[in-house]
Amino acid sequence: MRTRTVIPVVVFFLIFSLSAAFAQNKADFSNTINAGRLKTAKDTAWHKIEFGANLNQGSFSSNWTGGGVNSVALGVFFNALNEKKTGKNSWRNDFQSQYGIVRNKGQQSRKNVDRIFFDTKYNRELSPKWSLFANINFLSQFAAGYEYSAATDSVAFKKKVSGLLSPAYLTEAIGIEYRPAPYFFVDLAPGALRQTIVVDRDLYVNTPDQKNYGVPIGKRVRTEAALIQLVANFDKDVAKDVNLKFRYLMFSTFQDPLEIDNRLDAQLTAKINKYVNVNLGAIVVYDKDQSTKIQFAQALSIGFLFAL
Repeated sequence: MRTRTVIPVVVFFLIFSLSAAFAQNKADFSNTINAGRLKTAKDTAWHKIEFGANLNQGSFSSNWTGGGVNSVALGVFFNALNEKKTGKNSWRNDFQSQYGIVRNKGQQSRKNVDRIFFDTKYNRELSPKWSLFANINFLSQFAAGYEYSAATDSVAFKKKVSGLLSPAYLTEAIGIEYRPAPYFFVDLAPGALRQTIVVDRDLYVNTPDQKNYGVPIGKRVRTEAALIQLVANFDKDVAKDVNLKFRYLMFSTFQDPLEIDNRLDAQLTAKINKYVNVNLGAIVVYDKDQSTKIQFAQALSIGFLFAL
């Protein structure tokens, strides 16, 4: 078995080891997330809305001997989560969006974060911890992304490598869910379908090895069927005013089951006071249709947060 196939297998067993530990613990009603959704033993309705903006700025005098460059960065985000349960039926909608730009002196503005995520899911309870589910998931970005050359006087100083719906990922899945705690669940979906969308037909000339995110050149959509799709989702206040959320996705196709796509989105948020927070976010991706190497992105910011 190749090294890249070992990673998701290890993660898989870690997830279920954590699940067994969670199952032995009682619900933590001191956690505001759990308290909001566990007020009644039967039907529940729970939602959370977050809006925030982060601003970072740095400047140096012309005689600053330590070196440096003047810069300013602005980021905004909007998240909304809604869960409703009636009898054995439940519905969950999760929307997340982020966009940020940074500008260094002598350079044009460049984006440093860009994400649109939406997941809607229906569950039919089989037991307190197990249920059947059907869901639709969408992932894309707001604006065009560019790869920049170090030589600013080059004709190809910047190349467009992505854009709105270029790429985008639409996934439909039916499977079984294991939820050992209100803040953690694992979804297993054999036979899930995923459409990779690249609206810009000319984008392939700038993508690594002209892979065009796996979409055949000249086409706009590629459909893949999963041998297995696994999603693990965690969202919990791990300490007072400190929230950790992550979503791990593993996607293995029938066509090439050993070439497993992996994506981890994680965010740690700490509230300093009612309206000020610190965010630490990270994204790790391995997808051979994007790059033969593991991709990593990280951001740390402080700014305004409004939660409802």
